[in-house]
Amino acid sequence: MQFHLPLLSMLIWLPLIGAVLVLMTGSDKHANLARWIAVIVAILSLLLCVPLYLGFDPTTYLMQYREDYLWIDSYKIHYSLGIDGISLVMIILTNFTGLLVILAGIEATKLRVAQYMATFLTMQAMIVGVFASMDAILFYVFWEGMLIPMYLNIGMWGSANREYASIKFFLYTFLGSILMLVGLLYLAQQSGSFDIQSFYRLPLTLHEQKLLFFAFLLAFAVKVPMWPVHTWLPDAHTEAPAGGSVVLAALMLKLGVYGFLRFNMPILPVACQELAWLMIILSLIAIVYIGLIAIVQTDMKKLIAYSSISHMGIATLGCFMVYDIVQDTHQLQSAYMSLEGAVIQMVSHAFGSGAMFLGVGWLADRYANHSRLIKSYGGVANTMPVFAAFFMLFALSNVGLPGTAGFVGEFMVIVSAMRAHFWIALIAGSTLILGASYTLWMYKRVFFGPVTNDQVASFKDLNWIEVTNYLLLSAGVFWLGLNPEPVIRVLQVTLGHLLVQSMPYGLAMNLPKDFSYFA
Repeated sequence: MQFHLPLLSMLIWLPLIGAVLVLMTGSDKHANLARWIAVIVAILSLLLCVPLYLGFDPTTYLMQYREDYLWIDSYKIHYSLGIDGISLVMIILTNFTGLLVILAGIEATKLRVAQYMATFLTMQAMIVGVFASMDAILFYVFWEGMLIPMYLNIGMWGSANREYASIKFFLYTFLGSILMLVGLLYLAQQSGSFDIQSFYRLPLTLHEQKLLFFAFLLAFAVKVPMWPVHTWLPDAHTEAPAGGSVVLAALMLKLGVYGFLRFNMPILPVACQELAWLMIILSLIAIVYIGLIAIVQTDMKKLIAYSSISHMGIATLGCFMVYDIVQDTHQLQSAYMSLEGAVIQMVSHAFGSGAMFLGVGWLADRYANHSRLIKSYGGVANTMPVFAAFFMLFALSNVGLPGTAGFVGEFMVIVSAMRAHFWIALIAGSTLILGASYTLWMYKRVFFGPVTNDQVASFKDLNWIEVTNYLLLSAGVFWLGLNPEPVIRVLQVTLGHLLVQSMPYGLAMNLPKDFSYFA
């Protein structure tokens, strides 16, 4: 059953209208009104995802909920929207995360409340727009549009070095996208349309594909972020308010992997096959080297930020291992598992990492000087036992404990990689050991032992808003960890088609002819 309401436009424009209404409340004298308008808009947006999911047909790879209107006639640019299984999962995650950060900001934000809420509602709209865009220029508008509210969020509500972190974030991500725009314009010139689907299977030479690959790589690698263009992320995470860190970890990092899935792999399959070795090496460096850097961090936010880079290395590895798996073993189903693991890793990382960033923010808010240093704490479990129990769950999910969300995607990627290259799988599997090292060591020093100072002794446990946030995130961790079938069901045909579409023609000819596994 397909719904005919313009659900995608509603999911984009409702938060934007909500942001305007919130700003109209004016000064902080009406802060409570601003807060509750934002909460109502966030809840309505999440509720709109229910008919979006129920009306989605998982048996087809065709784009659904299509909307297409001519936008700029002289250049044939369209306001064109549509989603497949990947987009559906990411849009639901975006609206779920949006509600969490709005709830978290109800009590955490005391100054310029209306502006704070408006930045998150605007970011939510822009990110949904990225996942739903089917026109290249519309995609680029949303892609760049989300930078502005995040820049303002870090710069206005961040910590001491917020100006430096916000400018660094903006410059890295903006400059990385310039070559992507050049690539999009070139593809539009070759296809005669800005429709992204018209770019697929263009008769591009290997030289053209490689140039376009690197143009897109810079934009998407900065967003992931991949080594060595990752240095903006620890600064942005460290200085951003808790809600900003959650959006960065849960959503913005995923946009880079989404870009690889939507552009590099189906549009440039030969270049992806030729350069898969480079992407695999960069992913393994992120997993191991950045994981080692995380171990020596003294700031809790920086530690979690570096762990995010390491875990996203699993997602990029899962995307580009498919070429080695198919070429070496001709096992289409193993390659599919790798791709599926990459997408599920994006979702699971959002739950665990987002929850940990929220928790560190709550600890810093309770500390007089807002310290995030590990040495400032100790014995928190004695004064905040409920918080300690929740945080342990999310720490174990971050480690990849079976039964939690963090295990599913990593397991899929590592197992599928092992069928092609044992040593790559072994190196990738080190993320489990490294993740346990830095996560549990941080937990031990912060939560266990005697109470170290009067500040920690005065901490109060979680309030009802914080418990609500953590209950929602806990449900996500267990739901995806114990029953990933609802996510797998909507991804299966989309990823199966994407996999076949992403194979170079000569390699695709050698694949098994029976693709019924994906149907």
